[in-house]
Amino acid sequence: MRFHIRLQGMIVLFALVNVAHAQSSITLYGVVDNGLYYQRTSASSFLPTARDNGVVWQDKDAGLYASFWGLKGIEDLGGGYKINFKLQNAYNSTSGNFQLGDRTGVIAIFNQIATVGVSGQFGSFDIGRQYAPMVYAMVDTDARSGVYFGSILTAWLSMNHSAGWIGQNSNLPIGALFDSNSLVYQSPKLLGTTLMLEYSAGGVPGQIQGGSRESAVLKFSNYGLNVSAVFYNGHDTNPTATTVPTGLDNNRFYYLGAMYRYAGASISASYAAGRNPSDSVRANIEMISGGVGYQFTPWFVVTSGYYYLQDRNNTANHSGEYSIGANYFMSRQTTTYLQVAYVGNKGTMNQWIAYGEPVAPGVSTTAVMVGIRHSF
Repeated sequence: MRFHIRLQGMIVLFALVNVAHAQSSITLYGVVDNGLYYQRTSASSFLPTARDNGVVWQDKDAGLYASFWGLKGIEDLGGGYKINFKLQNAYNSTSGNFQLGDRTGVIAIFNQIATVGVSGQFGSFDIGRQYAPMVYAMVDTDARSGVYFGSILTAWLSMNHSAGWIGQNSNLPIGALFDSNSLVYQSPKLLGTTLMLEYSAGGVPGQIQGGSRESAVLKFSNYGLNVSAVFYNGHDTNPTATTVPTGLDNNRFYYLGAMYRYAGASISASYAAGRNPSDSVRANIEMISGGVGYQFTPWFVVTSGYYYLQDRNNTANHSGEYSIGANYFMSRQTTTYLQVAYVGNKGTMNQWIAYGEPVAPGVSTTAVMVGIRHSF
């Protein structure tokens, strides 16, 4: 009798565990992106004093997007409410090394995303380190989809180099790719419109604004049309990441972009301006882009773009980049690609083509990359 009761208890416990498991899930996921890369000129760093070192030919990570791996989980609370978490780390597939954290010399295991959040009929709310909402706004309105080779993403990061960012951390002087200590709210979609609000607490003792950031993104997506508007403002954003925070308002970025898709064709255009409100002489740069693409078949697409940067303090410093790429989808998980681009830099402008590949100021160059991207 006692054995029978114990057996029933074990069966009930096992059933409860199964029910709990059915209401939540954890997923391990990731991507490996690697290829062969050629660039006609190169530089040793992103410093304004960098010199042209000549041709570079190498195995390179991230032809389309970063290689990464992560864990994500969802727990269904019922009534349309869910709790979620996400941990995601970018790594270099050529060496296995971690990618950038938000401070120079500090290793970040989950350097892209480390969040916990809740979602429901009210929308979603996530807290932790995550992509700044402005990134999604730019990617959704770029015919090249913000890839790591010749796109709105590389052009915007080049704005940051022109503003003094030396590329050794993700603490950017114009806008942000990632924000730590951030709270992001995304509203439900209403008549095609979504609002995203962000606040990043600086966590500086004795200061509310020290190291803090705030942004807003308004997006419209319907009838094949994507439109995005961005406002981003940051305090104490400094490329060295070692300055003592003072609450200085020194990082501001505006963006307006649109993309229209119809019957496999896409066309995009955008305008952006980034500056340092406390010292506009140091950074006051504008970016203009345009692009077209066409999906010839469900498994083959070609995209192209033009990205123009200009220093509004000195119009002699400007650059224009032309890029084109072809993607062949071998399966749902594997994509092969070929990309070609040319950038013409004038004055001290050093717009570059591929993520992590510096171009010396005032030097023009051509780059080609062929590679493969596989997700799991």
